[in-house]
Amino acid sequence: MTTSSQMLQLLAMLLGMPERDSLPTLREVLPDHGWLGPAVDELEQTPLEQWQAEHTRLFINGYPKTPCAPFESIYRHGQMDGPACDELKRLYNRAGVSPTGDLPADYLGTTLAFAAWLLERGTPEACLQLQELQQKHLASWLPEFSERLTRVARLQLYRSMGEKLHQWIPVRP
Repeated sequence: MTTSSQMLQLLAMLLGMPERDSLPTLREVLPDHGWLGPAVDELEQTPLEQWQAEHTRLFINGYPKTPCAPFESIYRHGQMDGPACDELKRLYNRAGVSPTGDLPADYLGTTLAFAAWLLERGTPEACLQLQELQQKHLASWLPEFSERLTRVARLQLYRSMGEKLHQWIPVRP
């Protein structure tokens, strides 16, 4: 499946904490992303606090373990801020990008936004960097993350997100 930069940006956005404007934003993008239809229908009936609690459980602080921590180091190194962070920082720097914010370089939202940026550039160098990102980084942990997300999410939005991520998983060489 060919994934557009727009799709990757949307998936990165969906990793963020839902806020009051999140559902209207999803309604706005629905015409271009019909797969969100069942999720939007469900979220129309879901209190924001319940949506936020599910986001927190999945990605931030589930008990006894966060089921879908969106950080490469957790999967590859069994801890936060592992060597994958430094590897990704070097890749971002080679591309002339410096991620902003407080999140580690191996946060999936950052990685997806970077992949979208590389797709938009479309240069031979950007294509090689995207290939490196996919094969060296995402292929090693995104399959497990997306399968888990699809299996354990209680809201359709996150199950659908897991399915979309799974469709984008690069095949390991």
